[in-house]
Amino acid sequence: MTKTYDLIVIGSGAAGSVATTKCNNAGWSVAVIDQNPFGGTCALRGCDPKKVLVGAAELIDWTDRMRVNGVQSNVSINWEELMRFKRTFTDDIPEKKEHALNKQGIDTYHGKASFLSESELNINGEVLKGKHILIASGSMPSHLNIKGEKHLTYSNEFLELNELPKRIIFVGGGYVSFEFAHIAARAGSEVHIIHRGQKPLENFDPNLVDMLLERSKKIGIQVHLEHSVESIEEKQGTYNVVSSNGEKMVTLEADLVVHGAGRVPALDMDLEQGNINRDKDGVKVNEYLQSTSNPNVYAAGDVVSTEGLPLTPVASTESHIVASNVLKGNNKKIDYPEIPSVVFTVPKLASVGMREEEIKESGRNIKVNYKKTTDWFTHKRTNEGIAAYKLLIDEDNDQIVGAHLISDVADELINHFATAIRFKITTKELKKMLFAYPTTASDIVHML
Repeated sequence: MTKTYDLIVIGSGAAGSVATTKCNNAGWSVAVIDQNPFGGTCALRGCDPKKVLVGAAELIDWTDRMRVNGVQSNVSINWEELMRFKRTFTDDIPEKKEHALNKQGIDTYHGKASFLSESELNINGEVLKGKHILIASGSMPSHLNIKGEKHLTYSNEFLELNELPKRIIFVGGGYVSFEFAHIAARAGSEVHIIHRGQKPLENFDPNLVDMLLERSKKIGIQVHLEHSVESIEEKQGTYNVVSSNGEKMVTLEADLVVHGAGRVPALDMDLEQGNINRDKDGVKVNEYLQSTSNPNVYAAGDVVSTEGLPLTPVASTESHIVASNVLKGNNKKIDYPEIPSVVFTVPKLASVGMREEEIKESGRNIKVNYKKTTDWFTHKRTNEGIAAYKLLIDEDNDQIVGAHLISDVADELINHFATAIRFKITTKELKKMLFAYPTTASDIVHML
């Protein structure tokens, strides 16, 4: 027997939640399918639990920096207790999420969804038919095609470790590797990052990335650039990771090898049966986030092929767009504002807007303000070893078009620059702003 819904949502995270709730509130019959625990990656296996662990790493770093400036406590991380604390944020989410959906009259299904036709899905042998279907299934680790790939541990598993291994190798030099490496190193592990490119964190300002690399090395993280992992071999509970730099092979030994080499859209759901076209970046959609080949289907979040970044706020915004378009007919086009992005290392690395390497091809009259700020009060008072900013200012219209920061407070400060870019606030107007003092934001005037 086939059960029919006005909307079927594949995924219970940020990309699906807004559309789920809005369509249900409009009186639609709605079903949500997820093969993972309900709640989504950010709340359960990503942003939120990660930042809980980062908080502990920040405390360790702050204490170490102030040891010669009046702070005498010896602080260390008890991994088991820290993970117990982390689980207070995550353990009850799946049950609460599903209960809240059911209470609203939304049906929930556990398992892997696969398309049977343009409007039908199979879930555990049951057929569901949707007048509209929203694919919001998020992303998954990319396939690396290396010998011994089965020995890799993934980010969601790292966030559930009851014990932290003494030696950890991270494969790939992206967000996941650097954030987890900074946590693990400060918890006492020997840490290596193997990255095949010349520079890690390629979407961030290279000068600031160099500073982060310097800081990473100072806390004991060994970064191996221009090395490709060839194989992972298990020997009596440990792993030999063989990498090559093109000239010689290097073998490192570890107790855990973590995948940090990027993610891809989670679209293993027989898209061809649903007449859904995709490319390497995800489901191909029009400006309304509607499938270009199947008008019954919409997509949002990490599974959609657009210029939007794979970030939680982007997924939520796209879910709002989809909700409006399925309820009222295509009436809202997706528009991506300048979105700030942060690497939650210690210190943090943040970016929004244009990068310096884009100036030449833009043809705009752009001034670059770049300065190290460890001697500024904000950073000197906590003895920060690395702090800097780089602002890109269009001199013809007196507006900031790019901002790049590295410091312990970069994650909050970047939002001020994102606001200025989004609403085209001139530097003249920003200089008139009276910020609370002494705060991080009060440094903005001096940066300009």
